[in-house]
Amino acid sequence: MDYDKALDTALQRLHDEGRYRTFIDIERRKGQFPHAVWRKPDGSEKDITVWCGNDYLGMGQHPVVLAAMHEALDATGAGSGGTRNISGTTVYHKRLEAELADLHGKEAALVFSSAYVANDATLSTLPKLFPGLIIYSDELNHASMIEGIRRNGGAKRVFRHNDVAHLRELIAADDPAAPKLIAFESIYSMDGDFGPIAEICDLAEEVGALTYLDEVHAVGMYGPRGAGVAERDGQMARVDIINATLGKAFGVFGGYIAASAKMVDAIRSYAPGFIFTTSLPPTVAAGAAASVAFLKTEEGQKLRDAQQLHARILKMRLRGLGLPIIDNGSHIVPVHVGNPVHCKMLSDMLLEHFGIYVQPINFPTVPRGTERLRFTPSPVHDSRQIDAVVKAMDQLWGHCALNRAEASA
Repeated sequence: MDYDKALDTALQRLHDEGRYRTFIDIERRKGQFPHAVWRKPDGSEKDITVWCGNDYLGMGQHPVVLAAMHEALDATGAGSGGTRNISGTTVYHKRLEAELADLHGKEAALVFSSAYVANDATLSTLPKLFPGLIIYSDELNHASMIEGIRRNGGAKRVFRHNDVAHLRELIAADDPAAPKLIAFESIYSMDGDFGPIAEICDLAEEVGALTYLDEVHAVGMYGPRGAGVAERDGQMARVDIINATLGKAFGVFGGYIAASAKMVDAIRSYAPGFIFTTSLPPTVAAGAAASVAFLKTEEGQKLRDAQQLHARILKMRLRGLGLPIIDNGSHIVPVHVGNPVHCKMLSDMLLEHFGIYVQPINFPTVPRGTERLRFTPSPVHDSRQIDAVVKAMDQLWGHCALNRAEASA
């Protein structure tokens, strides 16, 4: 086989479909986010504003977080030195897990190298703990949940997005005595819509199923202490396993689950994705713990309020231009484009001509025909930066509409 030719064909296919992904080389500068510097391929530099980051609250540059990381670095050095089972558990890891358990009102928490790994490792391990387990998965669940469920070798059922009636039908068709788990998200990041947590918990209690909730895009952002949508809605105690990240609103790195002490102990003891992975550096664990603790406070609530305000303002102003905003009430601002080539063109022009960085979201992250730009306002975006986005989109949207018309003629 001509391996190089096969690689060329595969890569060219992405280019032809307009969904080849390029890395934008940016340099964040402490205390200046969302300002950053774009290092162009030709070696030149351009000042830009980041509008697609997941550091939703700017905690990646918060003095409380940085101070904690400096302290841990000076005290311990760079890495953890091993897996959690072999020399890689420190006081910083234990402190972080205690903060997370407290945040979600659970007995225990377990930190992984990412929320992807936490989902994959946990969901692929659960059938080992509950033989015959059937997992019911929302069709729009994150790729990490899908992969974990696929790899576990057990039975799975996929229910239509947020359709509790369909979920009930699938459960009714299965053995009532079989162990069951319902896996879903609190906020689906591409459309910014919410999962029906209370209704799913009602059904789970009725049929004796466990619940597994991904709060990745909600932790830090919702609830009086930033525990997520389940906290905001008063449903947190009803969820058996909560998965979330330390790399978005908390501004650092890593993922975790929070559950009963017995559940966490079992996952810790059986999940290869946890057992055989080097633990987070103590500096990262220290920064994450400081961020979680800070966002539980009134000062954290001020950041959440400011973020929600900026998201509402941006949605209102873009909608006022007649742009197709997908607004499901969350902090995420998707603008539907519907064509991968035009989506990439808009992204490139925003960056090159206006210094606005928003990455195109194409298949397979979203279904074909639903390509979009996904803006993520934060408390540290100011009114002038919002003005700049609105003016740029007003200019470019008409230009792209003309191109679409010419292409279809």
